[in-house]
Amino acid sequence: MRQRGPDECGASRRPDPRHGGCGASREVPCAQEGDRRQGRGGECPHPRGLIGREGLVLRLRVLGSGSGGNSIAVRSGDTLLLVDLGFSFKEEKNRLADCGVDIGEVSAVLFTHDHSDHCKGIATFHKRLPDVPLVANGDTADAIARQTGVNDGWTLFENGEPFELGDITVTAFSISHDAADPVGYLFEVDGSSLFVGTDMGVVTSNVRMAFSRATCAVLEANHDPVLLEQSDRPISLKQRIRGRTGHLSNEDAAMLVRETNPLCLKTLLLGHISSECNSPSLARRAFADVFEELGRTDVHLSVLEQDSPGDLFEF
Repeated sequence: MRQRGPDECGASRRPDPRHGGCGASREVPCAQEGDRRQGRGGECPHPRGLIGREGLVLRLRVLGSGSGGNSIAVRSGDTLLLVDLGFSFKEEKNRLADCGVDIGEVSAVLFTHDHSDHCKGIATFHKRLPDVPLVANGDTADAIARQTGVNDGWTLFENGEPFELGDITVTAFSISHDAADPVGYLFEVDGSSLFVGTDMGVVTSNVRMAFSRATCAVLEANHDPVLLEQSDRPISLKQRIRGRTGHLSNEDAAMLVRETNPLCLKTLLLGHISSECNSPSLARRAFADVFEELGRTDVHLSVLEQDSPGDLFEF
């Protein structure tokens, strides 16, 4: 990674590490269920679904996923990363608080691309927390800066080149979407890995390679082709959604699982579900059929929501 110099868009900062094989993945429930898992009685050790700090494992909490806003919290040890800021600062702060996390703990924010449902909260976030690095590739940083006026605070990476953010190794991989230089991410700690891949029209070799290494994956399953065709959306929008730089259908995303069948995958979270052209049951069915074909009974399948944070997973 490199800092963006003042002759480009302003001074950038390096990520501050202070906040900072295939392993099994598991949902971390709250209250008594969580205590039984740890062999203790009494109250839940993370009473509101806190993204815990102990140990070098990856912990994941999707704060919201959909066209109304996207953001993901990833933690290992003292390193707390956000992927995208698709909500207002107030909403982002409240959703983190619902997970037992103060927004001031964030170590860095990574951006997948420049669409507003992934970066709308950046201006206020940067104003309130100017020392938190904003991490992206150069084209994405430029595009977001043009939209929002946030010209400083950027730390840049090259797609495909691993870099360290505190305890976490991060690799960005190119995806196919109608944005400046969109990416997905692979986060790795001690043999466990998290794949984040949403907002893409087709599955490329980059996506297959990253997905095949995932212990846990956040994968787009945006629409059902029949519901999309039957919807009242303009033809131009339908063509965009199902085009090569649009969004994955349930069947397209399920095909990725069928083609790669990563044996290390233990948790699959389906995101960016269209409220008009899809449903959780349709998305689940597409993947359940594939897992049945593959004889996989060891993968936890969950559908993410737009309006509230998802469950806490650690792996």
